[in-house]
Amino acid sequence: MTWRPKLVALDVDGTLVDWENRMTDVVRDAVHALKDTGVHVVISTGRAIPGVMDAAENLRLDDGIAVASNGAVVHTYSPVDVIHTVTFDASEAVRRVLEHVPDALVAVEEVGTGYRISAPFPEWEISGDVKIQDVDELVAEPVTRVIIRAPEHDVEEFGALVHGLGLNEVNYNIGYTAWLDIAPEGVSKASGLEVVCARLGVEQADVLAVGDGMNDYDMLRWAGRGVAMGQGSDELKAVADDVTGSVVDDGLADELRRWL
Repeated sequence: MTWRPKLVALDVDGTLVDWENRMTDVVRDAVHALKDTGVHVVISTGRAIPGVMDAAENLRLDDGIAVASNGAVVHTYSPVDVIHTVTFDASEAVRRVLEHVPDALVAVEEVGTGYRISAPFPEWEISGDVKIQDVDELVAEPVTRVIIRAPEHDVEEFGALVHGLGLNEVNYNIGYTAWLDIAPEGVSKASGLEVVCARLGVEQADVLAVGDGMNDYDMLRWAGRGVAMGQGSDELKAVADDVTGSVVDDGLADELRRWL
């Protein structure tokens, strides 16, 4: 193949790291080997900025540019400098979900620091500083991102319920657990990467993107080459240009080594 990526956009959870936030030396070395050839390495994740910085530290990257919060925030590091945000009024979407799942937990992002939450989340699920407020306070002003978490609910039941609400005025994704990410309409990792590409002077066609979740769907479809991790859903794999191994098999490293 004559094509080579000029920018590689990497999801974190399920791609760079496993579900216990462990990154293998094989993956880390493959990322650095590609970076050393002049390819831009961009972390592209649903995590907020503190989670991005954890991933950057895990990767041993001292500086770079990242897409955080599923595209609602773009920032450089280190130090962190937020260069792009998109906010929205989440009050109606949150109200509609809570009408059907009144015991759900709600979190809104405080850009750069952490979250304001309605009640404590399961341990390790969110990072950064947290502050507890009632739901009305959480959504009183426009926000970049909302998380709704229903630990007592089955993911398939929760997903069916959310899809049935017709939340057409926002962009949303459901995770591997009963976890709902709500973002501004039109915002995704792909839209965040458009900001990155414009800043770096890279064409969309020259982007390699790798991910495993449905919040990676738009990114894989948008990129010049989109690659799904092996444990990704059939729906995600259907829009990808290729499928690599799973995170437990260092599938990301296999894909990156193709371009060395």
